[in-house]
Order: sequence, then structure tokens, then C-alpha cells
Amino acid sequence: MRGRSECPVFVSQLTAGTEVTGLQPIRFVPGHRHHQLWAWTMRGMKKYRHVIETPNPGKWELAGYEANLPISEKSNPITRELDKADPVQIVQLLKECDAEIFQEEDEALLNYKRLYSESVLKTMIDIISKVQEVLKDPDNTLIVLSGGGTSGRLAFLITVSFNKLLKGLGQLPCYTYIIAGGDRSLVVSQEGLEDCALLGIEELRKVCEGKKKVVFIGISCGLSAPFVAAQLDFCLNNLDIFLPVLVGFNPVSMARNDRIEGWHSTFRQVAERMQKLQESHKAFILNPAVGPEGISGSSRMKGGSATKILLETLLLAAHKTVSKETDISEKCLLEILRTYERAHKVTYTQSKKIAALVKQAGTSLQKKACVYMVGWHTLGIIAIMDGAECIPTFGADYHDVRGFLIGDHSEMFNKEADLIAQGSQFAFSQEDFVKMVLPSLTALDTVLFLFTLDGELTEVEKLVVQVKEKTSNVQALSHATVGQYLPKFQRELSTKWILNTVSTGAHVLKGKILHNHMVDLRVSNSKLFWRAVSILQRFTGHSQARCQEGLLKTIYDPEVLSDEIRSAELSKHIAIAAEKNQVVPTTLLCLLRNCSVQEAQVRLDTSPSIRAAIEASLNAPGRKRGADESDPTGRNM
Repeated sequence: MRGRSECPVFVSQLTAGTEVTGLQPIRFVPGHRHHQLWAWTMRGMKKYRHVIETPNPGKWELAGYEANLPISEKSNPITRELDKADPVQIVQLLKECDAEIFQEEDEALLNYKRLYSESVLKTMIDIISKVQEVLKDPDNTLIVLSGGGTSGRLAFLITVSFNKLLKGLGQLPCYTYIIAGGDRSLVVSQEGLEDCALLGIEELRKVCEGKKKVVFIGISCGLSAPFVAAQLDFCLNNLDIFLPVLVGFNPVSMARNDRIEGWHSTFRQVAERMQKLQESHKAFILNPAVGPEGISGSSRMKGGSATKILLETLLLAAHKTVSKETDISEKCLLEILRTYERAHKVTYTQSKKIAALVKQAGTSLQKKACVYMVGWHTLGIIAIMDGAECIPTFGADYHDVRGFLIGDHSEMFNKEADLIAQGSQFAFSQEDFVKMVLPSLTALDTVLFLFTLDGELTEVEKLVVQVKEKTSNVQALSHATVGQYLPKFQRELSTKWILNTVSTGAHVLKGKILHNHMVDLRVSNSKLFWRAVSILQRFTGHSQARCQEGLLKTIYDPEVLSDEIRSAELSKHIAIAAEKNQVVPTTLLCLLRNCSVQEAQVRLDTSPSIRAAIEASLNAPGRKRGADESDPTGRNM
């Protein structure tokens, strides 16, 4: 064992007598040493030498597995029984899913491109050379990162980090971000705005006005967001200024091919245009497969992590080589990628303590209390991201799981005025936490502090003391910053993995998941509408048409469905559905029991959990077995 300074991550409970001073581990109980986590020295950055043990190729890679669904919407066989798992098992299953990011392609299977595939590394090198042109000549040039939901929040996080890096070097910032719905979408889910293609173009025009060269990075994990598709299309029509880059995790053949309301192309058509231009280096697609999500379709998890890994590796390599005036090499990329792989290993050796966090957060949610994640600097951004994502994924209320950012945020946002003094729903800062949350904290709430052991410990201690007066459920996730520690980007990823696991696991324990499907998702955009239909098909065995009809009946209840309603644009259905709770489980019970919306709602209200209500209906006497374990028919999402 080595000295204390080599403990990169600590997960612990803060007790009343805990000292939070000095560069030392946090203790569970005064007088007892913290169980320390020791780092590994990376030896040999040789290609294909893994830092972690990646899973064997999965069933999802077989040609016939859920063939009508893209990879990002398939169910992951690893987590098929996630809803029955205890906290320790939940952490283990999600750990295995995350490890799939680093898996290599298997020639015996479908041979999807993976993170370490030659073609992916080559594309990264080609993009880096274009980024370097901007870094060498920052006047009248720009690097734009754009996306909706999680992708937009990651665009924000990466922009903040790399502009700060440039500022530290005495250089002008050259990064900016766009998120569908503007800065408000950073802290509160506004999924519907991802469907607005024309808004995407308008926002891109604004930020690029007057620029002579722009590298545009459009992020859409499922190759599905109309907001991003339209921006990429705009770039393709203005190649004298723009270099479009698409980042996602489906093959182009699996890109969404639905008509985009109010626009002329599908996402797949745009991606196919880009694919043709890639050979001439006029456009690029970076889309390794990372496997299905632990919760089907929940791209906030693996898709978000892979986005962070890919783009930070690419941009770090660009900055590193441009400053040294050296050519980028595959070896340089692999060295950076392995540090993220090491972060996975470091993170999940704390599995038992992460499981304790899952259990505590689950208990709070089960008792209708709240989980608050309070993070310093960029760890606070990770916390805000995680909280906002629970709303569409689990049909959560905005205050169920919330993140707060402690520290200076004066130069982070595009339009901070959209967030300041806008009410409790948009609260995100230290001042907001102290004024709006602290007075109403209860003994059932859980508060998780996220920080590094480098100089903010007095602030941590002060806030911990205030919180401890209200609740004993106070936990800490801290990162060492001396010795063998995780670098900044990697400790952010470690924090993201832990928070994703905690919030997902807590909702599993609350009964919001059936097998590994988000059966209480909020129907707030077109992607989620069709995912809802797919879930209904999967568990009822009914046709797409019948499931869609059932969904509309729930959305419009108590109004009777008319032909006019049925033929309305999808955006109208979504606008109404987004304001309603439990649309999907209500519809599922209606279809399974052939009952009214009112009866289904009563059953949900009187059941211990949503999962319990659905399982009781699936197992009802006389009901024919549905398609809950079969491949859902229907649309390619």
C-alpha cells in the first residue's frame, strides 16, 4: 500500500463529527480510517491492451436480435432482470454495461465499428487536423458543439472546460455551445424543443454570424434529433464556411428515417449525404457502437459517457499536438482513451459504497422525499445534468432528484438571465440551494456532496454543518488531486458514472422500471412518443396501430378520439402528453386489462409501485401471454 495522496476517489457518509480539513480521506466515523481506494499505475499503452476486463460480445450484436430497433433503442441482455436486482446487483449490472464502451469489434458477429476500431481512430485524426486549423487561427473562427437534452448539456460542459483551458494559456476562447431550448434546458428538461428543426438552424446562424470558418459538432446519440439534423443540413449547404461533424452511436443505416415535421429531410438522409462527403474530408461521422443502454433508450448513460470520452479525447489531442507542433498519432489517442478506461476501473472498485448510495437514494424516493446532489465547479454541472435527465426518463418531478452548482459560474452560460430568479424549477446555484432547498429539507431527504480535496473543504464543511441540522442522510463523493489521481476530465466521468448509477438505481428500487424498460417515461418529444409505442407493443403483443390508438386515448382522456384528433400532427399529441403524468403505464394497463383510463389510474394509485401494477396485469388470470420478452414489431426509431 502507498501513501494517502494516491487515493483518487472516496465515497463516504459524512457524520456529525466528521472533519473535512486537509488533504486526507473523509471518515465514516471519527477515529476510524476510511477504507482507502488505491490507484493502479498504467503500464504499457499498447493497442488492444485493456485496463479493464470488457464483457464478452453480447447477444445484441447478433443479426436477428430486436432487428427492427437501432442499437441505441435495443434492450441490453445484461440488464434484462434489472428490476429484480438489489443495490449491489444494480451497480454490478450497470458497471458491465458501461464496460461495453471499451469493447472491441468481433469479426464473428455483425462487426459494428467500436471505439478502438481503426476506422474510428482514423476519423478522429482527420477531425483533429480540422480542429487544429481553428486553434492556430482563432480570429473569425469557431468550434460549435450542439445537441438536445443530455447531448446539449455535454456540449455546454465541454465548451466550459476547453474555453477555460484556452484562457489559462492566455488565448481567446474559440468554443461555444448550443442546446435545444437555450440555457433553461441545461437545468430543466425541455425535450420537445429537440423536434424543432428550424429552431436549430436559427440558433446556429446566430452564434456563427460573421465567422469565416466553423467546425460544427452535432451530437445525437441515436442519430435521431431533428434539431441537430437541420443544423448539419445547413452546414452541408454552406461548406465554404462549415465543416460538419456528426457524433452518435448507431450505424447510418439505423439513423432515424421518420419525416421531420415542418422540414424537408429525414435524419438518415442528412447522415447519408455526410457519409458521401467523408472521403473528401468535407464532413465526418463519428459513430462507434457502444451497445444498448442499461435502461433501454436511456442515452443519458452510456451514450452520454461515450460522447464525453470521444470529444474530450479528440479535443485534448488537438490541443496537445498543436501546442507542440507535432503530428497527431494513433498512439496519442490510445493513451488518452486508456485514461478513461482506467477511470472506469477506479470508479467501480468503490462498488459497495456506490450500492449504499443507491440504497439510500432509493429509500428517499420510496418515501416521497428528495435526493439533492451538490457539486463544486464542473462536478456541479454533472449533478445538474443527472437531475434534469430523470424527468423524461422516469417521469420524475423536477424536485425528486436535483443537482446544484457551487462556485463561480459568471462566465459559463450563453444567457444566464434565462436562469437567474426564474423560480424554484430553474434553481441551480449555491444561493438557490441555501435559500430554496435548505429551509425545507426533511429527515427523509438525501444530500450528496461532490468535490475535490484541494482547497474548497472549508466551504464543504460549512454547508455540511447546515445540512446536518436537517437530515442525517449526508453522503460524500470526493476526489484526490495529488499523487496518483484521476485527471479533471476523468474524475468528471467517474462522477457521472456514479450519479447515473445512483439515480437510475434509486428509480429501479422505486418500481419505475420493468425488466430494463422505462415504463413511466414522459412522452415529451417524437422520439419518446415512438419509444412509448414500442414499449406498449413489447409488453402487450398488440399491433403498432392498436398501441398508438391506446396511447392517444390516454393522452386525450376524457375527450373521445375523433378522426380529426387521430390525423393531427404528432406535435399536438406530444404537447398534451408532456403535461400529463403516467401516460405510458396507464395505457399499458388499459391494453392489458381492456379497461378504461379511469380504472387503470385507480389501479396505479392503489398499487405499491408502477412495476407492481403492471406485473399484476401481466399475470392476471385468463390473460394470454404477451410479447414482453419478444422483439417488438414496428418502427425503426
